[in-house]
Amino acid sequence: MLKVKLLLIGKTSYPFLRDGENEYVKRLVHYCNFECFYLSDIKNGKSYTKEELKKKESQQFLNKIERTDFVVLLDETGNHKSSIEFAHWISERLQFSHQTLVFIIGGAYGVNKELYERAQLNLALSKMTFSHQMVRMIFLEQLYRAFTIEKGEKYHHI
Repeated sequence: MLKVKLLLIGKTSYPFLRDGENEYVKRLVHYCNFECFYLSDIKNGKSYTKEELKKKESQQFLNKIERTDFVVLLDETGNHKSSIEFAHWISERLQFSHQTLVFIIGGAYGVNKELYERAQLNLALSKMTFSHQMVRMIFLEQLYRAFTIEKGEKYHHI
């Protein structure tokens, strides 16, 4: 079974978003070995410049990634895929089930160059901008949708 990790900075503040995240995590475990990792917010984060904060947060991510992991950075400048294209991409990854698929949602200011270079794919969810915390639930829903598409289930209506 494909192992999938989602790495995030900080906890989700809003209960309605947490509820949505929890719902999709419960659903995802039926399709893959799924884990969500909430990395700690940087202490005294407001005392750092945006670049310093991105570097510190990116280092936390890099410390959680194994050499053999396939890393996908969710980024507004990344590649755009439809839900069906994303589902097919996930299906292709299933062929490499020995690898862990790691998705990263960076902090509010993004990530540094080192993490961009480590990622094998940069993926955009939309041309629109969403709040840092809202993206979490949106991505989890799209990941769930991708698995249901590949299984031919009725969740996604074509």
